Amino acid sequence: MDAERARAFLLTLPHVVETQQWGDNLVFWVGDKAIGGKMFVLLDLGSGLSKGVVSFSAGPERFNELLELEGAIPAPYMARIHWVAAEHWGVLRNAEWEKVLTAAHAITLGKLPPKVRRALLLPQREQKRLIVERRRLLAEREAAKKAAAAKVRKAG
Repeated sequence: MDAERARAFLLTLPHVVETQQWGDNLVFWVGDKAIGGKMFVLLDLGSGLSKGVVSFSAGPERFNELLELEGAIPAPYMARIHWVAAEHWGVLRNAEWEKVLTAAHAITLGKLPPKVRRALLLPQREQKRLIVERRRLLAEREAAKKAAAAKVRKAG
């Protein structure tokens, strides 16, 4: 497995959305972030030397078991919610990677609130409309926060 193969596989799973965040990281979400989707895998396309090439939700049942593998470590900032990071792709074989990545997807999907799950079941067209509306609302809120902060700075 490598980042390209992992990306191709992850995009075949239901309701997966990909974003690029925090530098050279591809983040995979179950559902769009704008409607309450949650991330379940992070691929580090940069050096990956200190935090691993891939981090994923392992769940409490598999967390400790996976950490026993050579090259698997608790994911920085995410270990408290049972995320594992692999220092290199050789930690698992391809079929095993597919199993743990599919499990990460299932764990995250299972934790989504009912409102988000209902949104994921909408027809694609309605779901896209909902995402656009939600992104607009979030942008408006962010602009209002920035304006309020600027007003406070100006007054102070």
